[in-house]
Amino acid sequence: MFLGAKKEDKFYSLFQQSTELTCQAAQKLEKIMQQDRVSESDAEEMNILENQADAVNTQIVDRLNTTFITPLDREDIYSLAQVLDDVVDYTEGTIERMQLYRTGKPSAGTLEMARSIVMATEQLRVGFSCLNNIKVKKSEILAATEKVYQIENGGDKLYQKEVARLFEEEKDPIEIIKWKEILELLETVLDHCEIVADQLKGMVLKYD
Repeated sequence: MFLGAKKEDKFYSLFQQSTELTCQAAQKLEKIMQQDRVSESDAEEMNILENQADAVNTQIVDRLNTTFITPLDREDIYSLAQVLDDVVDYTEGTIERMQLYRTGKPSAGTLEMARSIVMATEQLRVGFSCLNNIKVKKSEILAATEKVYQIENGGDKLYQKEVARLFEEEKDPIEIIKWKEILELLETVLDHCEIVADQLKGMVLKYD
């Protein structure tokens, strides 16, 4: 592990691509959820983003397999790539379920959860932008991870509130099943954002 290995700064570029796609997927999620329904084109656009994220993840893994000197520990690079890809996978999966179930427009609380995902991914992008100077930008990375924790904690409370509202107000059991699963997927996306933040924080402490 060599923190200053300039010839392999490509890893930082790939991580920036990955976090950018993560943000785009979150923004697309929020935009789609503001509509009355999920169209086939909406689902296809999200699927394209998910495929692009998979492709970047594959590039990271392939580069790991062909690189002798890496700028960060191999296990850290691999693990970060996987969990970032998971965020996009679950985001795409949420829209896939909404299209499959032909859901209507989400509740205000559900939309707020989608907005939380946008905010969390934006903070992850900030954290990853500092990776190429991890020692100097330690405070910026830790501040970004702390914001992700706060957002995820707020998302947990939103999830609990929305599930309670769903069982209290919704009379159709099929609708309850549909929206409960979608809420669980949204919470899973936020949980994975927190996992990414945990790994970023751990790397800062490791290389301090």
